[in-house]
Amino acid sequence: MARALSYVPRAAIFLAGVAAGALTLSRRDRGGVDAAALDDLKKSILRLEDRLAADEQANASARKEMDARLTSQDAKLAAVPSVEQLTAAIEQLLMKTMGSLDDRLSAQAHSIDLLKTTVSQTDGLLERVLESLDAIQSYNEPAEVGSEGS
Repeated sequence: MARALSYVPRAAIFLAGVAAGALTLSRRDRGGVDAAALDDLKKSILRLEDRLAADEQANASARKEMDARLTSQDAKLAAVPSVEQLTAAIEQLLMKTMGSLDDRLSAQAHSIDLLKTTVSQTDGLLERVLESLDAIQSYNEPAEVGSEGS
């Protein structure tokens, strides 16, 4: 594209020269060169060259700006982690979370087992206390019956 833009001013100058030559030839055939027409043609060519130079400068400026933007975007894109990196990070986080969950579930299962053992032991102890209370009560009942009869 840059090559095509470099050919545009040359082509415009060439075409202007061809037009000037054609006008000059046609004027010579009719008896001379019209100085006013030639001056107008020169002024037109100069204006055209000025416009082409301004366009070329604007294009160069825009190209520099686009190059700077592309460089900036490339730097930003390079800073973005790849899919593989993201996947690895997510897998690592998931493994850590699952390990933590397994540890907590194991601790809860151990706590439940301890509670079961404690409840079982408490049931056994309560049963013995109740048996002892029944034994004491049955031991005291005949003695109370004998003391009532005297």
